[in-house]
Amino acid sequence: MAILIADSGATKCEWCYIGDNGRKKKILTQGISLYFLSPDAIETLLLTALIPKMKLAMPNAVHFYGTGMGNADNVKQMKKVLKRVFPNATIDINTDLLAAARSLCGTQPGIACILGTGSNSGFYNGKKIVKTRPGLGYVLGDEGSGAYLGKRVIQHYLYEMFDNELLVRFNEKFNTSRIEILDKVYKQPLPNRYLASFAIFLAENRGHYMIENIVEDGLNEFFFTHLYKYREAWSHPIHFTGSVAYGCKDVLSDLCNAYELELGNVSKNPMDGLAKYHNA
Repeated sequence: MAILIADSGATKCEWCYIGDNGRKKKILTQGISLYFLSPDAIETLLLTALIPKMKLAMPNAVHFYGTGMGNADNVKQMKKVLKRVFPNATIDINTDLLAAARSLCGTQPGIACILGTGSNSGFYNGKKIVKTRPGLGYVLGDEGSGAYLGKRVIQHYLYEMFDNELLVRFNEKFNTSRIEILDKVYKQPLPNRYLASFAIFLAENRGHYMIENIVEDGLNEFFFTHLYKYREAWSHPIHFTGSVAYGCKDVLSDLCNAYELELGNVSKNPMDGLAKYHNA
């Protein structure tokens, strides 16, 4: 049976087609989110950007994981779109958090965490997410995320907290100004993505004590605010996926040791684990 898996955020969507012979083909498209694209626009995107790249037989099953799929209306609309594009396939739609859990935990219970542009977590009993910590978004929450850490980078720059070495590196990297930053954050669309774009500065300057402090403080906020509140955290492994998590595995390991928690799997994105889960 041929399977098509999608792991989508608002920015990009990664697809994995698994043929009858088990061979995999991965495809990247624009992100698919009903918060930013209409159903008709999504259908057009699939027909023009996905189907021509597949060059394979239509799948028998489509598993779509995406942002905003905790909303029943979004699920209903997305299912209609996918059914029009893949009329002979069974359609299964779930949240990005369940994608993380299935990818990281398989069929075993554990706590699955997403640390990417945003952050999220949930306790997975081996079949479904049974407990979550409510998110507050990038303005009030998203502790440990790229947006959260990027915001700290900008604060250090605008408040002139960086030493001369980091200040020079920042200006060479971004070539921006206070006026431009404030305009992007307060007046332009998608400020969370803009904030998260500054997190790369942390990854490129690991080892500097100021950078290490920002990373450790930001991830510690995620542990204390979220993981510390799961009673299951002391009896099940803690798994992570996302660009921030993957780039800071050493800090996650240190924090798990400090909080006496068991660190589980850490991946850059969920797709390889999802392919294994659905092709088992």
